[in-house]
Amino acid sequence: MMPFEPVIGLEVHAQLLTRAKLFCGCSTEFGKAPNANTCPVCLGLPGVLPVLNRQVVDFTIRAGIATHCEISTKNIFARKNYFYPDLPKGYQISQYERPICEKGFVEIDLDGQVRKIGLTRIHIEEDAGKLLHEHPTSRSKAASWVDLNRAGVPLMEIVSEPDIRSPEEAVLYLKELRRVLIYLGVCDGNMEEGSLRCDANVSIRPEGAKPLGTKIEIKNMNSFRHIEKALHYEIKRQAEILDAGGRLTQETRLWNPEREETSPMRSKEEAHDYRYFPDPDLLPLEISEAWIGEVKRNLPELPQAKRGRFLKDYQLPAGDVAILAESRPLADFFEETARLYPQPKKIANWVVNEFLRLLKGDEKKINSLPPAQVARALRLADEGKISAGMLKSLLQKAFETGRAVDEIVRSEGLSQVSDQASLEGMIDEVLNGNPKEVARYRGGEEKLLGFLLGQVMKKTGGRANPKLLSELLGKKLKG
Repeated sequence: MMPFEPVIGLEVHAQLLTRAKLFCGCSTEFGKAPNANTCPVCLGLPGVLPVLNRQVVDFTIRAGIATHCEISTKNIFARKNYFYPDLPKGYQISQYERPICEKGFVEIDLDGQVRKIGLTRIHIEEDAGKLLHEHPTSRSKAASWVDLNRAGVPLMEIVSEPDIRSPEEAVLYLKELRRVLIYLGVCDGNMEEGSLRCDANVSIRPEGAKPLGTKIEIKNMNSFRHIEKALHYEIKRQAEILDAGGRLTQETRLWNPEREETSPMRSKEEAHDYRYFPDPDLLPLEISEAWIGEVKRNLPELPQAKRGRFLKDYQLPAGDVAILAESRPLADFFEETARLYPQPKKIANWVVNEFLRLLKGDEKKINSLPPAQVARALRLADEGKISAGMLKSLLQKAFETGRAVDEIVRSEGLSQVSDQASLEGMIDEVLNGNPKEVARYRGGEEKLLGFLLGQVMKKTGGRANPKLLSELLGKKLKG
């Protein structure tokens, strides 16, 4: 096959975390009964007028600044005309010639090299409803149903330049963009619920060529795995057609995750097909420099900056830093614990290997274990008041019950046994109860030391001071 270079651009639709829709006061809450979150405005009834949600603009400015975009101070809303049952007005209010954000970029780490993926634009638009081809309760497939709860929900469309050269790069870019949006608090990034959706534009060209090939759009990808698989499939499909002497036609295709292939959906629309024109019901939007400045001042530290600071300030491995900085709540938890107990490597090790296991992917549970309690437990282990083996169990109980670690240690008798006389008495019991093993050890089978240590530790319920126990047992065996 002729060597081809893929050229990929992504169009990401991010649902904004506002309580109300873009042009009306209806709730954006997910999971409500079909058509419960609707009103005359989002149903497109005659005589209604849209009123712009200011928070949507604020969130879009925030995303634009975070992705190094130029913010346009004068913006126009446009009507994008097309006819589908899930778009009750017969048009979508969007932006065309004057988007809020333009000419930005997102940086990704590609095998240790920083690579910039350009952003063409970020603009605001309203979402359409949802077509259901199976009834949600009866499961009948005799007709199609329309749920308009999502109609009018605010979206940001983030359009990348065709700068992506592989499916793997596409996933890295999308993960970093998602991370930024979640850090900003403008989108929850939930791909399963559709609050972050991605379409891909894919073409191929001979390696070294400059002109772009025929662009194919792929829809219906709702996970990173599906995006990567769909892109690999489409690149291979296009290459096989061109190698066989065929021609590609610009079109939109759907990804079928069960069959792991794309299939034709419709011919690809051009801008003129939508007959854009300025929306007569909405005045031009003017964004002041003061508004932009206020948003800029209130931006949080973003993922890339946080990763760099963690590497520098805490001297942690890059892999641990990537995990700790994945989300703001986890990063904040780590930093507060490190402030109270300034041993970041020990904290990072516990978070990566134990805390994430307890969370099971549910970040809402992070607050179940205050950083102060983690710091206290680590100090108890340092002071020899609990054993290192008890530390894991203690923090798990504190996480699951919400009780203070000191209370758990007292009520469950978890304090470490460091009393020499008590330990010597238990050692004597174990040695007297295992004369054959003692004799074999003294005869040269030193591996039996672990067995004897384990027997004493068992008697103490795992609470013996391991260092002191090893010293005392060693002396007894030599005697």
